[in-house]
Amino acid sequence: MGNDTSFAEKPQGDNPWEVAIIGSGPAALTAAIYTTRGAASTLILGGEKWGGQLMLTTTVDNFPGFPEGVEGPDLMQKMRLQAERFGAEFIGKNVKGVDFEKNPFELLVGDGVYSAKTVIIATGSDTKWLGVPGEEKLIGRGVSSCAPCDAPFFKSKKVLVVGGGDSAMEEALVLTKYAQEVIIAHRKDEFRASAAMQKKVLDGKKIKVLWNTEVKEFLGDNKLERVMLFDSKENKEYEEEFDGAFIAIGHIPATEIFSGKIELDEKGYVVKKKPQSNIRDGVFVAGDVHDYTYRQAITAAGYGCMAGMDALRYLDKSSPWW
Repeated sequence: MGNDTSFAEKPQGDNPWEVAIIGSGPAALTAAIYTTRGAASTLILGGEKWGGQLMLTTTVDNFPGFPEGVEGPDLMQKMRLQAERFGAEFIGKNVKGVDFEKNPFELLVGDGVYSAKTVIIATGSDTKWLGVPGEEKLIGRGVSSCAPCDAPFFKSKKVLVVGGGDSAMEEALVLTKYAQEVIIAHRKDEFRASAAMQKKVLDGKKIKVLWNTEVKEFLGDNKLERVMLFDSKENKEYEEEFDGAFIAIGHIPATEIFSGKIELDEKGYVVKKKPQSNIRDGVFVAGDVHDYTYRQAITAAGYGCMAGMDALRYLDKSSPWW
C-alpha cells in the first residue's frame, strides 16, 4: 500500500466532521489513525503548541518498536504524519470553547466554529513545574518529570526529587533501582504522601530527605550540574551537585474549556466511569486528561485506540452501542 493512502474524505460544504479530536499527543493522534482508517472524516484540533509532553522529552526508550530509542519530538512527528497520511486534517489552533448541547456539536476555534458528530477529548495534562531559573532550559537535559521514562539514564548517579506527595515517593522509589543516591527535597517538615508510601521511602537505604528545603535555581550549561537550594529553617542558601532532578509536585489536566460541560473530579480530571471511553453520547475521552495513574505515552496511545474505535462504533448505527 502506498504512502499516500487516504481512507477518510473531508466533509463537503457545511456538513459536520464525523470526528473532531481535541489534542495532539499520543492519545489524540492514535485516535485519529483509527478513525481515519475507519473512513470517518477526522479533524484534529492540535493547539498552537502541539505534540504534548513528549515534545519536551529527549530520548524515549520505552515506546515499543524503537530498539535504539527515539527522540520525543520525532515520535510525535511520525504519529502526526501517519494520521495525516490516512486523511486527518490538522489545525494548529487552540479550542476556546465547546457546545455539547447542540447537534452536531460545535467547537469554537480561533475566530471560527467547527461542527462534528462526535468529539474525542485528548487534551492531556501539564506537569506542574517549579518556575525557577534554569528549569526550562534544562528540561530534557537532567531536569525531568518522569522517573519511569528517564531513570535508566541516571544509573549510578546522584539525583534530586522535588515534592512531598505520593508522586514524589513513587519517583524516588523508581530511581533507587538505578541511581546511586536519591535525595528528596520537600519545602515542609513532613510529607503529605500516604503512610504506606512514606514508610517505603523513609526505610529506603539509598534515600535521604532534605526537610524545609526549596529549589531556587538549576545550574549547568548544556546539562544539569548543580542545584541552588534554600533551607528555610536555617535560613541558608547553598549549592549542591546533582546529575538529575525530578519534579514531582503534580499535574494539571487541560480541562478548563470543559468545566460545566462534562463531569470533572476535584483536581479537574475527566471522570471516566466505564471501561469504554464514552462519557456522554458522542463524546469520548483518551489519555492523561483522565489517566492520572500511568501517564505514559504507550498507555495514552492505547486509550486513543479505544476512543477511536468507540467513536467509529457510535457513528455506525448498525453496530451495537453500550
